[in-house]
Amino acid sequence: MPEGDTVFRTARRLEDALVGSEVTRFDLRVPQAATVDLTGQPVVSSGARGKHLLLRIGDSTLHSHLRMDGAWLVYRPGEKWRHPAFKVRAIVGTAQREAVGIDLAEIEVVPTRDEQQLIGHLGPDPLAPDWDAAEAVRRLSADTRSIHVALLDQRNVAGFGNEYAAELLFLRGVLPTTPTPEVDVAALIELGVRTIRANRDRRHRTFTGVDRPGQGTWVYGRSGRPCRRCSTLIRRGELGADPTRERVTFWCPVCQR
Repeated sequence: MPEGDTVFRTARRLEDALVGSEVTRFDLRVPQAATVDLTGQPVVSSGARGKHLLLRIGDSTLHSHLRMDGAWLVYRPGEKWRHPAFKVRAIVGTAQREAVGIDLAEIEVVPTRDEQQLIGHLGPDPLAPDWDAAEAVRRLSADTRSIHVALLDQRNVAGFGNEYAAELLFLRGVLPTTPTPEVDVAALIELGVRTIRANRDRRHRTFTGVDRPGQGTWVYGRSGRPCRRCSTLIRRGELGADPTRERVTFWCPVCQR
């Protein structure tokens, strides 16, 4: 699942492949941006803010969001794609490499000077150079909703998704339904920062410290299976800011109280 660490690695991969070269192919396959053409412009930089990807080309920024299934893959020009063409939403090519965006949920092109219109609402990002722990704690502490919902709100902290919420709350021994004012928010944020920064440079995300398929999570995706600590069966539920935004939650009823 793409979360802040995934988007960070994607931005770095696009930077290595494209930055410093001139765009030779630019194709956005979404109605609202289909006529935009940045061919001939230099790729200036590639960066991430939370779950938002920002590819700066000339004086413009190509903004995309991976959501649940999106990805950017890099190929050599003419190399056969490993996915069907109907999934492609964006292509940015240079003489050396071709970046292909598949199943992207959001695509916009704006003047780089207007980037804040797209990401200005986001809270501090633990993977950004301007990370502000005190501001993240302040924002999260002011949220009176359940801690699972508050932690997923990108206006509080940018980059933590559903998997991080489930795993961090397990590691802190906190039920997802706990009201945020009852949680040691500073300790939770500190753990989250250490975890996402450790995962930033790993090929496979892990919360248990084990980098093997199926062994990287404590509770996420493990409903009905024994807790790795106490053997109690992991439970599953749903929480959201409203009924249209409910997310699946996972917890151990013994380790999280």
